[in-house]
Amino acid sequence: MANPSPEAPPGAPDEPGAGPRRRVVLDAAPGPLHPVAARTLAAAVDAGWADPRRLHAEGRTARRLLDDARAVLAEGLGVRPEEVTFAPDGPTAVRWMAQGLSYAARRRGARVVTSAVEHSAVLLPARHDAAQAGDRTLARVVPVDRLGRVDLDAWAREVAVPGTVSALLQHANGEVGTLQPLGPAHEACRAAGVPLGVDAQASLGRVAPPRAFDVLAADATSWGGPGGLGVLVVPDRTRWLLPGPADPDAALHGPSRHLPWVPLALAAAEAWQQTAATRDSDAAEAFALVDELRAVAAGVTDVEVVGDPVDRLPHVLTFSALYADGEALVREFDRHGFAVGSGSACTSSTLEPSHVLAAMGVLTHGNTRITLPLAAVASDRERDVRAFASRIAPVVAAVRAELGATHL
Repeated sequence: MANPSPEAPPGAPDEPGAGPRRRVVLDAAPGPLHPVAARTLAAAVDAGWADPRRLHAEGRTARRLLDDARAVLAEGLGVRPEEVTFAPDGPTAVRWMAQGLSYAARRRGARVVTSAVEHSAVLLPARHDAAQAGDRTLARVVPVDRLGRVDLDAWAREVAVPGTVSALLQHANGEVGTLQPLGPAHEACRAAGVPLGVDAQASLGRVAPPRAFDVLAADATSWGGPGGLGVLVVPDRTRWLLPGPADPDAALHGPSRHLPWVPLALAAAEAWQQTAATRDSDAAEAFALVDELRAVAAGVTDVEVVGDPVDRLPHVLTFSALYADGEALVREFDRHGFAVGSGSACTSSTLEPSHVLAAMGVLTHGNTRITLPLAAVASDRERDVRAFASRIAPVVAAVRAELGATHL
């Protein structure tokens, strides 16, 4: 996304190589609200403000609108409306996904299998629960290769261990873009009688939704929807239960027990429809643009581009520069008018060394993360990406010079 900003470098020209006049946001995770969804949200505030649990006319209208939103999302995800439930945001949806699988199977065991590159909403609770139980082996982490893809042989062995109650694997990594082999991973889980929870926060709206899962968690912002809304898909075949008393309104909002603000659900459904209509063309363009960035970054001395170059999300890129500091790179790009990320997209923006890159065995420092916005919210996306490409080498050189690495 590129918008006028008083913080943009004064007088900087638009031509490639000289920096943009506008602020260019290439850290669109979460992404901006789709413009059509924004209009839907504004209209829905008037139409769907009431509590859908109420029996008066306004409440019935809100209930109908919520049902309509759930039906749109269900159709797009290939499930039934009653299998779609909500959470306050994506990370909460991921935590609830994991918690519900473990709690429902608590009498069979407590062992959880994950990959080493999962979101912190998966890894941290699993480690905490294992530590609380006094048995760290209850949280089993399967290694990945240098592209970030899970070791399927190790995965199959781990999910087959007695006492395993759930397996958790992302659809794609939001930091390096690598898609995971969900089909084979799910087959291994089914053979072992272990349900698979899939974190699709980084992928929905950008590639086709996954079909191989037993529970699915997502964030509406990934497809241009509003913040403050996570989505859970819990098929009827799956044993899933959050701890706590039974909820008399479960038929209304599903097993998550979270009743969303109806305008948010409507905006998410509108964004889904808009994004799905252009997903293939948007992905093709984004994939080509990221390919260009990968080639430019790889051409800089001692810069490593990470993640699978082909089997990946179309809009995500991370590269790491030797003899450079990630925070310094972010600040230098920012000085040139480009907002980029660093550190780990799978934790908070703390600029701590990335556990994802560490698990992959690649350079963990001096990294820059790019997440392209949807074309619908960034009309100048192609031009902005090429302007950014022209600044990669100069910015890396400037940061290295500041650190005294001028011999490169």
